[in-house]
Amino acid sequence: MPASKASILFENATVLPCTGTDAVVSPGFVAVGGETILAVGAGDPSQELRAEAAEIIDCGGDIVMPGMVNTHGHLPMSLFRGLGDDEPDRLRRYIFPLEAKLVSPEMVRVGTRLAAAELIAGGVTCAADMYYFEPDIADALAPTGLRAVLGETIVDFKAPDGQGPDAGFKLTEDLIAATVGNPLLTATIAPHAPYTTGENILRRCAAFAENHDIGVQSHLSEMPYETTWVSEKYGTTPTGLYDRCGLLNERLIAAHCLTVSESDIALLGERSVGVAINSGANAKAGKGIAPALDLITAGARVGLGSDGPMSGNTIDLFAQMDMIAKMQKMRANDRTVMPAWQAVTLATSGGADALGLGDRIGRLAPGYQADIIRIDTRAPRFHPRHDPYAALVYAARPGDVRDSMVAGRWLMRDRDLLTLDLAGVTDDATRLANLMRAAIDLPAI
Repeated sequence: MPASKASILFENATVLPCTGTDAVVSPGFVAVGGETILAVGAGDPSQELRAEAAEIIDCGGDIVMPGMVNTHGHLPMSLFRGLGDDEPDRLRRYIFPLEAKLVSPEMVRVGTRLAAAELIAGGVTCAADMYYFEPDIADALAPTGLRAVLGETIVDFKAPDGQGPDAGFKLTEDLIAATVGNPLLTATIAPHAPYTTGENILRRCAAFAENHDIGVQSHLSEMPYETTWVSEKYGTTPTGLYDRCGLLNERLIAAHCLTVSESDIALLGERSVGVAINSGANAKAGKGIAPALDLITAGARVGLGSDGPMSGNTIDLFAQMDMIAKMQKMRANDRTVMPAWQAVTLATSGGADALGLGDRIGRLAPGYQADIIRIDTRAPRFHPRHDPYAALVYAARPGDVRDSMVAGRWLMRDRDLLTLDLAGVTDDATRLANLMRAAIDLPAI
């Protein structure tokens, strides 16, 4: 039950509600009661609110906004960051062999904690993840206080955590059991991609999701190879195949959607599919620019994702906001499209909508969960602040996030991580990274 009295009061703030407009409330206040937001308003809070609040924070004009939502990633792959960058066939040369040799429950726990530290420090309060040993990832995330949507990866070959798809389905059942009773963790099933599953497994995933009333995460239309493979084998597009298999609906969170046709876009919108746009990772891989504006216009629920840390190297969303705004302008050859406020919306309420959580997070509004971040605006790059949305998209950096909370619980205060031992996390990450390097004859770091 939400608290009836304020426990924390942010006042004298530049409040960005992120409700789908360019609204700025300045000066403004946000009152938190327990896990939820009690009030958002302009000017000074009432004396009643001030009298009952256990803590009053004078924000000094700092930006207060919803925590950001990263709609696609592979958190344990933080341990692969920077390995084999700028080299051809990186996945098959480095990543797949290392995954086969070294991915284990310990590896995913260590990599997840490292990613969690980066997410919290960068203002992300909710993240979607799909990887292996996902019940262990849930266990590693729970103490951090982050909100997450977790998907056990299903493939049609031997995976690091099982001999084939049957093992993946069993682990998804374990993941569901591991997240029951934790309101911050949501279980999904995650068929990896069309070319790593095939029609029969995709149909099984659709039926499993419906039977267990859970969501689905998957890579979709990420590269020309995938489109060609599906066309030759099934005579349709990847989107058409997912539709044929019963996956194209509101349960689906589709990552990338780079090579979609006009009819695919219309269908994704018609079915209100969640789409995770990963501009930074796609640009780094030279894969192209996703038709984000077309997908939004068609009715798809679009949010921002970072992809895995081995793909885009960073999992903060400041980089993604900057990239999507600029790349959509380039794609349209029009500086007026994707204004800064819209990019911030995609990083907050848009991402929440894409993950099916838009009724509880991503916005500063009464009744919503108190997933809130405060942005320190003292740095020169924030001045003069003609437009706080533009400052966030084109100037701000992850290190500007000063405070972060999820469901009213502080995860970071004054840049101090409260739910993770950062030194221990990075020591563990370095130890496992050296095991990886030894496996491919690289010197220790």
